[in-house]
Amino acid sequence: MEGTIVNFRGSYKTKSDNHMVISVNSVDSKEKAQKLVGKEVSWTSPAGKEIKGKVASSHGNSGALRIIFEKGMPGQAIGTKVKFLGV
Repeated sequence: MEGTIVNFRGSYKTKSDNHMVISVNSVDSKEKAQKLVGKEVSWTSPAGKEIKGKVASSHGNSGALRIIFEKGMPGQAIGTKVKFLGV
């Protein structure tokens, strides 16, 4: 299962560098997104470095997910794919 990183999580003035919002094509409702809470995800950088994260909660009513990664994510990660581990 794969998802696409949409944006950083944050407000108008502050952004969290390790919190990302992702969307998954097969998830289109808040109820479906709640079933993925607690799953592990992995993002691979262009250099081959792997950064792991965990689904924290759903984001909004259209099935987006909030992921907390173990360390800060670069801006180049927006628009790239993440893989769900063990799904």
